[in-house]
Amino acid sequence: PGLEGIWVGTPTGCMACAGASGMWWLFPSSFPSFSTGMLPLKKLHEVFLRLVLLPVGGAAKPKASEVLSQHLLQRGLPHWTSFCIKYSAVRNDQFGLSNFNWEVKGTNYHILRTGCFPFIKYHCSRAPRQDLAMQNRFFTTLKIINLGIPTLLYGIGSWFLASVTETVHTPYGPVTVYFLNKEDENAMY
Repeated sequence: PGLEGIWVGTPTGCMACAGASGMWWLFPSSFPSFSTGMLPLKKLHEVFLRLVLLPVGGAAKPKASEVLSQHLLQRGLPHWTSFCIKYSAVRNDQFGLSNFNWEVKGTNYHILRTGCFPFIKYHCSRAPRQDLAMQNRFFTTLKIINLGIPTLLYGIGSWFLASVTETVHTPYGPVTVYFLNKEDENAMY
């Protein structure tokens, strides 16, 4: 089963009414992010990230899905955008999702997502909702077959080439997102 998307806002749709105690409407705490068959791989991935990133307490981090939604909202629901988030800045709640629908305030996006250490890479294109389950399985299987080596190389390359940043504001504080090139606002492509 693929991700069906989330509602962003309050029952009335007013972002200002959400308040600190009502933020659960903005970002639900659970949604079907991966099949149960991916659970052992997810656990192994989490252990690897803990060892590599050596977390040392600190403030709570936003979910990657929260940053995705907030970035799209801050950009005014653009036609497309492509950006990276550092693994160390977020909780990776979309593990196992490679190609899926994501709805923000009634606008649907097709999301291509990959973990490319030290980043999570998103490519978002505004498009009508489609069944992307087959494409999601294909891309996820391809990443597993390749042992993640191409995505690791992409992440290392992005580390050197990401020259444009933007701050995304979340309930947990600001998160920096990285771009490989400056995007033209309101560009169709």
